[in-house]
Amino acid sequence: MNKLLTLCLVHQHPKVLLGMKKRGFGAGRWNGFGGKVSLGETIEEAARREMKEEAGLELQDINKVGIIEFEFQSNPEILEVHIFKSTNFSGEPQESEEMKPQWFLVDAIPLESMWPDDKHWLPLFLAGKKFKGKFLFGKGDVILAMDLNEVEEI
Repeated sequence: MNKLLTLCLVHQHPKVLLGMKKRGFGAGRWNGFGGKVSLGETIEEAARREMKEEAGLELQDINKVGIIEFEFQSNPEILEVHIFKSTNFSGEPQESEEMKPQWFLVDAIPLESMWPDDKHWLPLFLAGKKFKGKFLFGKGDVILAMDLNEVEEI
């Protein structure tokens, strides 16, 4: 069974808001904001809640732009991540227990300090495209297999 997760990035060209993950899964990496979908909430509600909890922002707009399934060779569980883009919000990015937000210019995104799959789908995200994909990770978070396609609709 797939585990539903959200990931949301605020993109106000020429900058994008990322967060340094301070603890838990993916700690020490820059990432978007997101997490598990709770029982009784929609995927979009979860994305909005996670952004509020992790960065202190109330999203004004939110658009689903991608779905990626992540599988780790050592774990049979498939992580189904719904990726959202937001361009407007209220509030100021605030550091939380889990994330430290920071703005980056799109040509200075710290890909070397992000998940290895990000360099494959982030260009589609920044170009305003929609996409679906699958990544299989092995030891040391090495990508063993990937399938990523631009799509018309999510």
